[in-house]
Parts: sequence; structure tokens; C-alpha cells
Amino acid sequence: MPRPPVKIALLHYTGGGNLGDQASVDAVIDSIRNRWPDSKIALLSMNPTETAKIHAVTSYPLRTYTWSVGYSSAEKTNEGSRFPLLGWLRWTRTPVVMLPRGVLRELAFFVSALRIMRHFNLLIVSGGGQLTGKSGPWGFPYGILIWFLAARLTGTRRMLLNVGAGPLTEPLTKFLVLRALRASNYVSLRDEPSQALVHSIGFAGESRVFPDNVYALVPPPAIASRKTVNGTPVVGVSPLAYPSRSFHIAEHKAAYEAVMLKFATFTSALIKRGYEVELFGTDIGEDPATIEDLQSVLRDRYGIDTVPYNRTSQVQQLLRNMSRMDYVVTSRFHGVVFAHLLNKPVLAVAPHPKVSDHMAALGLSQYCADIRTFDPSRLTEVFDELVRDRFNIEHRLADRLVQYRLLLEKQFDSLFPQGKVIDVCRPSASTAFALRDTGHKNSVNFQR
Repeated sequence: MPRPPVKIALLHYTGGGNLGDQASVDAVIDSIRNRWPDSKIALLSMNPTETAKIHAVTSYPLRTYTWSVGYSSAEKTNEGSRFPLLGWLRWTRTPVVMLPRGVLRELAFFVSALRIMRHFNLLIVSGGGQLTGKSGPWGFPYGILIWFLAARLTGTRRMLLNVGAGPLTEPLTKFLVLRALRASNYVSLRDEPSQALVHSIGFAGESRVFPDNVYALVPPPAIASRKTVNGTPVVGVSPLAYPSRSFHIAEHKAAYEAVMLKFATFTSALIKRGYEVELFGTDIGEDPATIEDLQSVLRDRYGIDTVPYNRTSQVQQLLRNMSRMDYVVTSRFHGVVFAHLLNKPVLAVAPHPKVSDHMAALGLSQYCADIRTFDPSRLTEVFDELVRDRFNIEHRLADRLVQYRLLLEKQFDSLFPQGKVIDVCRPSASTAFALRDTGHKNSVNFQR
């Protein structure tokens, strides 16, 4: 009698428009289905409707609230107009009502999570930088822990699969993340700084380091760049709203405008050097408005009109668009990963240590600047160095890509061995392998 298919729930704070998160989910789904084609996969998401459409899987809400694209809360229902008292009880911010309402809502949600987890054999936090306190302790840390507790009570195995960690500063954030780590049957981090951080907050369990899950993604066939077609090299520039695009905080507005001016100065210098610049984004929730602001500064201050922004909500289409570029300038972690997948020389303007750490792992530290302090003139000089060193960089990136993909292939082969279903949170055999390379700090050990 054939065994029933394994049922797997992927947990990912996705749905706000970040294509790096979308790519991570796609990579994990594809990697599992390539080995276990009969497995049933569902997604716990912040935007169940959108993610069900994108990934073609059943999707459940990850929290009591949901996002729309852009990370804003989903619209309130119109029940307040039909039942004014119920509407007031649901949405009032009066503390005496908010606290019991929130507790009851979370208890009801936990009961719902228990019912959902009863149907799954495995719960996977599917990559991304999800061990983070950037949203406070009641954001990512609490959400992950609630589902891990529900999974534990229902006998569902728990896995943290190649996740990033940090920042973790508040005591309550550290406590919640530590509890989630201890509730896991399998823990792997996407880089050594993340591994060091989780151990520094008290996690003493076994953990491993593997590349980011997106490196398992198969990009579409490359499209010839414009340089190949007409001799004009194309630079893809992806600006970032730093510290944020919130104009409600005066300091944020001033800092953001200063960063946009520096991006515009750098971009105008590229155009004057004969490059064609194509603005692009890897987060359709945040980047379009930032790109529009950069275009306005370029037009108003430098009299430059750039190629129209080609917005896309699909990872594969983004990769096709990026394949036409000769060089990439980006600030987001997965912007660097996407460039690496396509073997494009990349210059990073880093807003977070995860970006600079990853550039260092690729041997490209000299092509990474801090978004808080970068000087446009110096950044232009660094870009010129990148162009001069293009062929060495491409060779280095190609070698590292082969290594990363091989490591992920071995990891997924061990966790999800083809032709049989085992304890899905342990490798299929006693196996160990490591990556040690000159200039590359990561060492990867994977043992039963």
C-alpha cells in the first residue's frame, strides 16, 4: 500500500512585494518537489491571497493581521457600518478594550494554528532574514514561535532552513528567537555571522551554515545585453529608501532626500561616462516610489530622463530583465544574490551588515559601500575599478556560484532523499562536507 504524500507547510513573512522573499519560497518549493514530487505544500504568509496566486499553493494567514502589497495592513471590513458597536469593539484603540481583545484574538488564532498544523508532517521557515527583531519582538519572533509551538503540540517536525539572523538587540526579542531555535528539530543559517549571533544569545544546539536558498533557483535563459547588441553597456541601478521613505519623521525625510541626491549624483556620472542606466527594483512594495523620486531628482537637478522603469511582480521576469544588464548596483541582499545568479559584476551600497557580509563572502568587499556614508564621487571611482576588473570578478562569481549550488543540492538531497521518505529533519546518511576557500570565511559542515 503506497504511503500518503508528505504534507509540508512553509512559513515565510512574504506578501508585501519583496521579490527576494518570493524567490526564496520558489526555490524551496522547487527543490522539494524535484525530490518529492507527490508532496503537498502549503504556505503560511502575510498575504495569503497574493501568495497563493504567485506560488500556486494553498496559503494560510501567518498572523491575526495580514499585509497588502506595500506592507500596509489589509483593509478593514465594513462591519462597523452595519454593526457600530462591534465595529468599535474591533477597531478602537482604547487600552481597556485593546488588551483583552488582543489576547482573545491571539488565543483564537493559536487554536486555528493547531487545527492547521494537525494536517502537516513538517513546518519549514523557508529562508530569508526571518530571525530578526526589526519589527520588534511581537513581529517576526513571536509569529515564528507561535507556529512552532502549535507544530510541537501536534507532533509536526520543525525546521529553520538557511535563515538569516539579526538584528537581535531587545531582551524579549532574543528570548522569543531563542525559544524558536530550541523548538526546532533542524537549524541551518545562511551565513557564519548569523550562526555566531544565534549562539551569542544562548543557543547551544547543533546548527549548520549553508548558502541562501535563492541560490537553488534556476534562472531563465539569459537575454543578450544591449552592449552585445549596440555596444552601449547597461548599468542596472536599484536605489533603496534609506532610512525609510516615511515623511512623518523629519529626520528620516532629510536623510532620505540626502541619499536620493547621492544616488542621483552617482547615476548622472555613469550616464556622462557613456553608460545606459536602467533603474530597477527587487521590492514592488517599496521600490517603485523610490525609483520615481530618484527619477525626479535626476530630471530636476541634472536634466536627465532615464529609461522608463519596467516594474515586474514576478521573479523570473525580473531575472530576465537583469540578464540584459552588464553591471548591477544594488542595496538589497537579494539584489546581490540575483546579480550573482546571473554572473553580473555587482557593486553594493549596503544598508545592513548582511549585505556587506555577503559581499565579503563573495570576495567583493572592495566593491561595497555603506549607504550611510558613501560619497558619490568615490563610488564612481569604485565602479570604474569594477569595470576594469570585470573578467576576474565574473570568473570568481562563477566559481562561487557552482560551490553554492552544489552545497544546496547536497543539503536538499540529504533532507529530502529521492525515492524514499525518512525523518525529514535529519540527513539521509552519515555525511559531512565542507567549503573552505581562500578569501571565503564560510565553512559548511553538515553531519548527522
